[in-house]
Amino acid sequence: MNPANGWIMNTNDWPYSAAGDLSPRREAFPRYMDTAGENPRGLHATELLTGRRGWTLESLNKAAFDPHLPAFARLIPLLVQAYDQAPASEPLKNRLRDQVATLRTWDDRWATDSAPTSLAVFWGEDLWADSAPLAKAAKMSVYDWMANRTSPHQKLHALATASDRLTKDFGRWRTPWGEINRYQRLDDTIAPHFDDAKRSLPVPFTSAQWGSLASFGAHRYPDTKRYYGSSGNSFVAAVEFGPKVRAVAVTAGGESGHLGSSHFTDQVERYRSGDLRPVYFYPEDLTGHVARRYHPGGPSLAEPQDTTR
Repeated sequence: MNPANGWIMNTNDWPYSAAGDLSPRREAFPRYMDTAGENPRGLHATELLTGRRGWTLESLNKAAFDPHLPAFARLIPLLVQAYDQAPASEPLKNRLRDQVATLRTWDDRWATDSAPTSLAVFWGEDLWADSAPLAKAAKMSVYDWMANRTSPHQKLHALATASDRLTKDFGRWRTPWGEINRYQRLDDTIAPHFDDAKRSLPVPFTSAQWGSLASFGAHRYPDTKRYYGSSGNSFVAAVEFGPKVRAVAVTAGGESGHLGSSHFTDQVERYRSGDLRPVYFYPEDLTGHVARRYHPGGPSLAEPQDTTR
């Protein structure tokens, strides 16, 4: 509650489809309750959750890493249509033949080895950059503007620009997404910095911008060509309540902020694969996983070199 301005609502999507048929009715609320419109991440969640029962900890964990990208499922067919309807005299017709053929048969799902994901993301970012200011001025969803207000030529031109940037930065427009989208943690500084010449690891999922539930907010930096993530999924957990609580979770990177710790990047593989670690709730869960024990008021215990867990 903001005493000066009244109630403020913050969600990852508009409220009008968040609870299915029991969602608030849009016409019952003033326009300022939502200024962005429905986003592809909300559509993705609705797609996965509607009509499904019998969820388990494992199936919920799997759903959280479902690779479908609803934004492109909507936008790519419009790009293909723009290409198909372009006259033979259109200069981009022949130039984009292979790129459009690649996207025409794509299943709109991210993957480390997916070149269509790279092409779609670069295309979407270019079209977004032109569309966002105009959509904001018109008080429209950027996705609606990209779909309905950009011309066929604009859609094709953005694809040509995306292809050129991929070729310039990575040597080919058919660059697998994992070669571009990377996780890197170089040191323990608060402000992250990145280096294409140093070790990094591929991340298969994209930004939530395109509807990915597993979100990796990555982009280029002034001195990089690759994309490095610094937002999106951070702490992720799935919890099952029953006679005993069961849960799995992961933290981006590792549990420790100390560069020399064995836990500095000990969760990277789980983070990028969606293989979340078990959470230990009960004393018996700790068997085989304890590095040291401390009893308040007890004798001082010798600590191992790395005490971070």
